[in-house]
Amino acid sequence: MSALVMDRPDSLAQSEWLERPDSKRPLKLTIVLPALNEEEAIGGTIQRCLDTRAAIVHETPVTEVEIVVVSDGSTDRTVEIARQFEDQGVAVVVFKKNRGYGAAIKAGWRHSNGDLLAFLDADGTCDPRYFIDMCNAAIRDGADVVLGSRMGPDSKMPKLRRIGNRVFAAMLGLLSRKSVSDSASGMRVVRRECLARLLPLPNGLAFTPAMSARTLMDHDLIIREIPMQYEERIGRSKLSVVKDGLRFAREIFSAAVYVRPSRVTLPIVVLMAAIALVMSAFPVKFYLANGFLPEWLIYRFLTVLLLGVAGVTTLGATVMAEHMIALSQLGYEQFLNQNGSWWGRRALRVYWYAGLAFVALALALVWPGIVSYAQTRTIPAATLHWSRVVVAMFFVITFLQMIATACILRIVRAMHDRQQFLVGRQ
Repeated sequence: MSALVMDRPDSLAQSEWLERPDSKRPLKLTIVLPALNEEEAIGGTIQRCLDTRAAIVHETPVTEVEIVVVSDGSTDRTVEIARQFEDQGVAVVVFKKNRGYGAAIKAGWRHSNGDLLAFLDADGTCDPRYFIDMCNAAIRDGADVVLGSRMGPDSKMPKLRRIGNRVFAAMLGLLSRKSVSDSASGMRVVRRECLARLLPLPNGLAFTPAMSARTLMDHDLIIREIPMQYEERIGRSKLSVVKDGLRFAREIFSAAVYVRPSRVTLPIVVLMAAIALVMSAFPVKFYLANGFLPEWLIYRFLTVLLLGVAGVTTLGATVMAEHMIALSQLGYEQFLNQNGSWWGRRALRVYWYAGLAFVALALALVWPGIVSYAQTRTIPAATLHWSRVVVAMFFVITFLQMIATACILRIVRAMHDRQQFLVGRQ
């Protein structure tokens, strides 16, 4: 069993659900079975879930289990077979047209009022008994998302899909600096209370990797993995290795950008800065050796200017985005405390001072030209070389971006103060 352990002051205490060993507080588990043309497996999967209900209630803090089947535009006997179990308390939701795997799961959750929201692939690959360990991990261990890992040695997952899952897990590890072995598992338990931090999630098959990415990227969410057996599916797979693999990768990056954009953008900023420094090395070396800069180097200067402006713009946009994301998640104070001076609580002051420093540097570079123009209404090339103007332009643009960033951060602070007032009134 692998776990991502993070302290969280608002995590659900074990005693909340386990105060008295001889009784349980009401706690409902909703199991959603998304199904698209699964007539060969749907009946057996529903029956296994029904057979597991008593064990879940007996061995976990759960007091009630409901099962919701969502037919995602099935054209075979999936709906007919599922409705045979309605007299046993199984709810059946029918989409006339295919909306997607994720859309089916979300519809099943909307149909229910469970405290714990689970889903299970309807193709017979996963054993519902693993919900026992998952529910215990969610309640007793305070996990927000618990997934069944299919990457064990006994897994019957096709080799190509296993390789793909390892690639996605490695990608998530690089972006989140945490680890998970199976980012696309189709068997999970999720706390309803954490949905606000996970949504929006895609409607298609990328629903599961996107959920993994958002959970891993969020400091306030805890994810746990429960190792489980994975059997060969019954019927034909709907997964396209190449098409859905590319979609999975896109959703992982999208989720990373939505929660922690700096994990994606800062490496890009560093790369642009490195290229700019390498390109600047030759003009500096040439000037030190010869005491002047030839006209043809202007193209290199303009390229460095472009890279510098792009890097500073990306950095400013990233800072503003992360502040606004923290504000939207009602975690702005925690965000400020967790981050350094140039990113967190003192960022406003840092960007004002940095902007003033850059404009001072720009003035120092072009000051001889300003003095010459004031005295003679001309600026001789010997007084103000074009290279000084290009560098000064970069400093001025950086000054404007720094001040713009500082102003927007000030607005975010004001919005946070108003948010605290409104939340306090509720």
